[in-house]
Amino acid sequence: MARLFAPVSSHFVVNDRFGVPEFEPLLNSEQAAQLLQIRHKTLQRLARRGEIHGCHVGKLWRFRASDLNDWLHRQQAS
Repeated sequence: MARLFAPVSSHFVVNDRFGVPEFEPLLNSEQAAQLLQIRHKTLQRLARRGEIHGCHVGKLWRFRASDLNDWLHRQQAS
């Protein structure tokens, strides 16, 4: 039996050309570290500890700019 997928949330913008929702581009650890003005090894250590959200794509860390921004706001609030 065919498996149905959940409908795409309305907060995504649908790309008319391909009919798929657009997503936020991922930054590598060097690009993300430049935004925060820290070393990329420090950023990777924070991600391994779970202090900042990141994900592995293969062996490399990837980060969303919105996650970095959220982390920065949490740091400023505490």
